[in-house]
Amino acid sequence: MKGAFGVAQDTSDASIACRQVGPIKILGDIKDGDRVFDERRSLVFKTLQVVRFFDRKRNVLVYVAYSDRVIEGSPKNSISSVPIMGWPAASESGSSR
Repeated sequence: MKGAFGVAQDTSDASIACRQVGPIKILGDIKDGDRVFDERRSLVFKTLQVVRFFDRKRNVLVYVAYSDRVIEGSPKNSISSVPIMGWPAASESGSSR
């Protein structure tokens, strides 16, 4: 019945996987807990959110995906980390591999 009226709730599942695929330059300050993505998951009540943290000591970006409302059972939140590594420029490598 709820689905017919557009108010059905999905479970609070969230998953994220992040990788460095190019050079990363941090210009300015990163605020811990900055929301970098959100998406409504129900008509009124629930939003999927991804927030970012920066571990300066280890030079790692950390992303956490979660739902702001648990509907049934335990939430399935997710965390992913991206160690910021040096990235050689394509012209410096001299050959393609």
